[in-house]
Amino acid sequence: MKTAQVNLRLLPEMKAAAEKAASDDQRSLTSLIEKLLADHLREKGYLPRAED
Repeated sequence: MKTAQVNLRLLPEMKAAAEKAASDDQRSLTSLIEKLLADHLREKGYLPRAED
């Protein structure tokens, strides 16, 4: 699947916390952000719900 690049600016303390959360979840920061965004978009109805 082809992906698109997005640039994001965060406060340093938010980036550090997100990096720790990603590490604790054994994923990259990019993967964590993508998962959180996808979950939010599914919850709001912008993306179809994932099949269980």
